[in-house]
Amino acid sequence: MQQGGWKKLIAVVLGSGIFAGSMTGAAFAIESCVSALKKQAVSAGVRPEIAERMLKGASFDEKVIRFSTSQPEYKTEIWDYMAFLVDAERIKDGKKNLKKHRKTLTDIEKRYDVDRHIVLAVWGIESDFGQFKGDFYTPHALANLVCAGKRRQKYFRGELIKTLQIASRGDVPASDFQGSWAGAFGQTQFMPSTYNSLAVDFDGDGRKDLVNSVPDALASTANFLKNAGWRDSRAWGYEVKVPAGYSGPAGLKKRASLSTWGQRGLKKIDGGNISGKTEAALIRPAGANGPGFLVTRNFNALRSYNASTSYGLAIALLSELVSDGDPFKTPWPTDNPGLSRAQRLELQKLLNRNGFNVGEPDGKVGPLTRAGIRKAEAKYGLPVTGRPSWNVYNSLGGK
Repeated sequence: MQQGGWKKLIAVVLGSGIFAGSMTGAAFAIESCVSALKKQAVSAGVRPEIAERMLKGASFDEKVIRFSTSQPEYKTEIWDYMAFLVDAERIKDGKKNLKKHRKTLTDIEKRYDVDRHIVLAVWGIESDFGQFKGDFYTPHALANLVCAGKRRQKYFRGELIKTLQIASRGDVPASDFQGSWAGAFGQTQFMPSTYNSLAVDFDGDGRKDLVNSVPDALASTANFLKNAGWRDSRAWGYEVKVPAGYSGPAGLKKRASLSTWGQRGLKKIDGGNISGKTEAALIRPAGANGPGFLVTRNFNALRSYNASTSYGLAIALLSELVSDGDPFKTPWPTDNPGLSRAQRLELQKLLNRNGFNVGEPDGKVGPLTRAGIRKAEAKYGLPVTGRPSWNVYNSLGGK
């Protein structure tokens, strides 16, 4: 892409007044910015009819901008995160899909040297095994981030152009780009730039379609993890017993051989000795009173998919449970655990039934549901947090 072309587009966009900082007035009128984006896309090789079709009707989306700038209303504790992402329903669906796609997953494992259960778990966490496509039409979400966003506009502009190029090449139909507010799409949620670097055509139809082809989506995920350093010669890690009062090294950057960790007093969760040359790090995501894990560099590969320890552990745990492995043994340090997806849906129904109107129940905890939870917490004498927890669920009659 010509540098001068970028400068011209930036001048047009800045001249439209979109980045004035207000969410009123000019920020709502993004038509001139979108028009400039269409021209830039065509200059970058996108077919004019594709650019027109995919950006037609793009208008200001308050939800995209809010998601891009706001912080969560409460800190998501790891026990909330795990209860929601690794619940009985997802484990059951994971086992069903493991059986259904066994040959594809086995072939992918052989080609990319990535554990098929890990690949399956990423699929399950990212899109509920392809059942959830996302709430946003990718080109329109990205156009908002370029034209009305307050940060990383240049990055999102590049992602938008790449999205249009992917459709223009015919890999993914223009109408199928549904995903996150930030532009990730497909059954395993690739950003367009990641797609260009690491997506693969595993089903051999000549297209890299991460939306409609399960083999392409899963193989692309395996390729991503391999590129991030995953090696099937080592496990992601495992839960361990940490000695009472332990004050030694901890954290992802404090790596040592397994034998060294054994010498520091750590044991396997079943009490067995720890030994070996493989390097690992001790993480204690809920502090000294919660579970501890020794994790290898394969865990870092999981975190490269989403830079979150909670995310990495959700993938790891789901991969264990879909293959009939053991759950984590040490309980999370809370007497008020999180809720599964089914329980969150039931919580919304209970809130409505008890007069705390949260709208149509869908299992998604947004601002309206949190407001209803806060009102219920206040009524029942609970700490007012807006958190979908067991205590408020139980107080409302949940079982």
